[in-house]
Amino acid sequence: MPAPAHDRHRGTPPGQARRGLQAAARGGRGPGRGRRRRRLREPPRRRRLARGHFRGLRCPGRRRAGGRGRGLETAALILVSVGPTAGALLAPAIARELAAAGHEVGVILEPRTEHFVGPGAFATPVRVAEAPFDVPEAILFAPATAGTLARLARGLDVVPDGVLRGGVPVFVAPDLDPETARNPAVEVNLAVLREDGRRVVVGDGGGMAGAGEVTSRVLGGMGGPMAGLRVLVTAGGTHEPLDSVRFIGNRSSGKMGLALAREAMRLGAGVHVVAANVAAREPGVGWSEVETVEQLRDEVLARSGGVDALVMAAAVSDFTPASPVGEKIRRSHGVRSIDLKPTPDILEAVREQNPGLFVVGFAATHGDPVADAREKLQKKGADIVVGNDISREGLGFGSEDNEVHVVTRGGERFVPKTSKTEVAREILKDVLAGLEEER
Repeated sequence: MPAPAHDRHRGTPPGQARRGLQAAARGGRGPGRGRRRRRLREPPRRRRLARGHFRGLRCPGRRRAGGRGRGLETAALILVSVGPTAGALLAPAIARELAAAGHEVGVILEPRTEHFVGPGAFATPVRVAEAPFDVPEAILFAPATAGTLARLARGLDVVPDGVLRGGVPVFVAPDLDPETARNPAVEVNLAVLREDGRRVVVGDGGGMAGAGEVTSRVLGGMGGPMAGLRVLVTAGGTHEPLDSVRFIGNRSSGKMGLALAREAMRLGAGVHVVAANVAAREPGVGWSEVETVEQLRDEVLARSGGVDALVMAAAVSDFTPASPVGEKIRRSHGVRSIDLKPTPDILEAVREQNPGLFVVGFAATHGDPVADAREKLQKKGADIVVGNDISREGLGFGSEDNEVHVVTRGGERFVPKTSKTEVAREILKDVLAGLEEER
């Protein structure tokens, strides 16, 4: 005779679930009794947190964000409370990104949320539980219903008692239809939350903001080793027009610059990106779009006076057509030569205007980039120059990976082939070390 369905629930061994149900019917606690006894033997502080609602989720210990990283802060436990709206479909992606940033992530599904998303949608290491075991360092309500906004604004419990303690940053991502978002009571509740220091992330028309935007706001708002720093990052590749449809450019996708902006934001910095012909916008950062070297120079000079560090990751054209044509050059006009002239030197202009600014330059070279990086460090007055060999297949322009030499005034170090996200973290360690030396 096949075992009852409840014996097979979530992989429970046959018979164990039945014994638990029988024990519960007698008023006992079934197989959970042993776990309760273990909690009673825990140290007093942890036992106090475990009492009552705090079941099912514990943080197994903190690890360093990114797994390896000198000078980077340890991971935090982030609690994500998922509400019952269609925006819950974005919650697994949000939790996954928070975990990818090196944090411990616990998820609570509010009542009726499983009509939209279930526990199985959240992959390891994200944990879904009835309530957290440890007190989190940050709480995210995503999506947050109008009812959740009202209870938060009025100080009512929306998560287990003791979680919303003072000092824990709280982020709220409402998911409201346009009519509800315009309701005066809802507008008052949102205003109260902002006055109380809650970080509210609102999407278009009051709906749920995108997963990238929510994740960026949470990671950027939690502080970190770069908290309080303002970083300007250039990304992409410039286009110098030949005529109205053609240009001189390069194969830069902007992925390295965006990875640097993303990781700096995750470490707590305020980040603005000057993007030269980048296809996708990076959520959670300031954004300016340019096309040519001259436009890039003007935007960088306009913004560099108000930042602590400039990271020039964009691939800048060395030459521009001397006489670009305002209309399309036709084949019938015959073969013609193109006169070129040098483009403005952006790093030199930045150094003249802001001699004390911490500057990171890049040197893309065919072959060993160390010599070029050292030369650029001296001639351009940069604090760090990152050199990479663009002749190797699968590295650099357009790829997901990179391999670089980070050259500073104190020496150099090699970062072997890895993802551009990891390369960005390695570069930012040297940026942090250099900024600390200057203080």
